[in-house]
Amino acid sequence: MSIKEVAKIAGVSIATVSRYLNSPEAVREKTRRKVQEAISETGYAPNTLARNFRRGKTSLVVVVLPSVGDPFFAGVMRGIWRVADEEGYSILIRETQFNTHEFDEYSDIVFSKQADGIVLLATISPFMQDRAERIGRDGGRIPPIVIGCETVTPQLSHFPSVRVDNARAAAEATEHLIRLGHRRIAFISGQATSLLTRDREQGYRGAMAAAGLPVSDSWVVEGRQTLDGAREAARRLLVQSPRPTAVFCANDEMAMGVMHEIRRAGLSIPGDVSVVGFDDIRYAEVLAPPLTTVAQPAEEIGEHTMRRLCRAIHGGDIGAEPEIVPHRLVIRESTGAPPEPGNE
Repeated sequence: MSIKEVAKIAGVSIATVSRYLNSPEAVREKTRRKVQEAISETGYAPNTLARNFRRGKTSLVVVVLPSVGDPFFAGVMRGIWRVADEEGYSILIRETQFNTHEFDEYSDIVFSKQADGIVLLATISPFMQDRAERIGRDGGRIPPIVIGCETVTPQLSHFPSVRVDNARAAAEATEHLIRLGHRRIAFISGQATSLLTRDREQGYRGAMAAAGLPVSDSWVVEGRQTLDGAREAARRLLVQSPRPTAVFCANDEMAMGVMHEIRRAGLSIPGDVSVVGFDDIRYAEVLAPPLTTVAQPAEEIGEHTMRRLCRAIHGGDIGAEPEIVPHRLVIRESTGAPPEPGNE
């Protein structure tokens, strides 16, 4: 059924039916009843997508994230979904799998205005920078972008974000190990090019320097933010002599990989090596032993990110300053005093 047939049955103009569909309060009550009866009789369903395109609004938000299987991002997505449902937005997810190449198909979505806004969750931009610059010069409009969690590349640093203070959180985790008596503390980072890695490494190095402790180059190893990458990094650390007595990992997934390799090497946690993670994913508390980690409020980050994006979509001035949400250090059984000299 078409809007023309609805108008014919109701005995009104096509414009009146259209006005009823878009702004029913602008149509007189008697006419509203006639149009509604005609819609019910015909089973007419308006093409909402086409109507939104005409309005310049699609009610679609693109969320780009490194991995849909990451437990931390699952928590952030719960917060995003909750606000999206409240505000009437649909979500389209793009998974990058930590790749750094460009995504042409998402450039098409962005620049053909099929999305009202974009959320980047600790990932790279989904569109090509040169194309963005060209569209901007030609008068095109890039939808509002808000970054949830961390800004990972310098070209994204001017976009608004919602995150914890990564440097401060990493410093607190390192200071915890120092208070326990550790002096040889290693750091397993994510991708070397990531600003997230830079901030967490900065916090680690700052805490070590403040305590007057040296940082050997061999103690800072890239783990690629993955389980397998962390296992490789851990094997490199555990064969060192003397080996580190503690390992601080830039996320919990890497901490899990490190704990696995420590046990494979016949060592105990925390008797021989203490381990600290970052994120406090749902598995952290049930590991053996339970993992000491920095807790990020994942769902809160998702909610605040989506609300900030909605304000931008509706024309509000959200500024470019990051919104910092609180973190906390959760101390569990994976950290303890270092082994006595001679027992390492």
